[in-house]
Amino acid sequence: MKKIFLAGTAMLLAGAGAAIAADALPAPYVEAPVYEAPVQTVSAAGGWYLRGDVGYSWNKMKGAEFFQGGLGTYAPFATASLRNSYSIGGGVGYQINEKLRTDVTLDYFAKANFRGSTIGSCGVATACTSTDITSVSGLSLLANAYVDLYKKGRFTFYAGGGLGGTRVKWDDLNNTSCSTATPTLCDPSFNHGGAAGWRFTYALMAGASIDVTCAVKADVGYRYRHISGGNMFKSLTSNGYQGQHKAITSHEVRGGLRYGFGGCEQEVYVEPAPIMPVVYK
Repeated sequence: MKKIFLAGTAMLLAGAGAAIAADALPAPYVEAPVYEAPVQTVSAAGGWYLRGDVGYSWNKMKGAEFFQGGLGTYAPFATASLRNSYSIGGGVGYQINEKLRTDVTLDYFAKANFRGSTIGSCGVATACTSTDITSVSGLSLLANAYVDLYKKGRFTFYAGGGLGGTRVKWDDLNNTSCSTATPTLCDPSFNHGGAAGWRFTYALMAGASIDVTCAVKADVGYRYRHISGGNMFKSLTSNGYQGQHKAITSHEVRGGLRYGFGGCEQEVYVEPAPIMPVVYK
């Protein structure tokens, strides 16, 4: 019995000592995490914009042909070349989301000089070469779509395509036929009335836009434009057309500005999470 009493007393003394030691040491604590209020930049996902562009075009014509009344067939020009020209235009568009936008553009391309020649008989000789001079201009109306491929800082790189039509207008064609052997021996010159009309057109674009301000973007790019062929100049002896042109293509370098109405980027304050109190263990 005495042994049991002594053992119980020892256990009570050990428990009391542990309690005293626990009260003597500081309680461990864990600091609650500190949350800083993040600031997020949010830009408008879409919006209307206006654009204006100028460009320079390297033009090429696939060829031209003329109707030979006596033979009842068309024959190709021996030579046919089209000079370069500039373009100016504008349009209205809509930014659908961060990657996709569309617009409708109207571009005027200035007169590009044409010079060609044909070979055959004429009034002064059986072997003659003609000199044919005119110029062409037009208005292209295109519906376009673009995809923003990659954005780096203020630069956004894009690719796109367009479909529509071009109203091609040819000036009167001046035709002079001279002896091939004696170029100073020539027939009188004739003027053929120029043709005008709409031609199916498609375009492919690529380039980069630069954020000048939150609402203004500068645009530098390349455009390939393909205009289908059609009538070129009228006949002197009938109401029909004697000349036809084949497709006109151009490689254009363009620059312009876009002004957006979708609003500027805004800084948005996000309410911080509540700070948790210190937890003692």
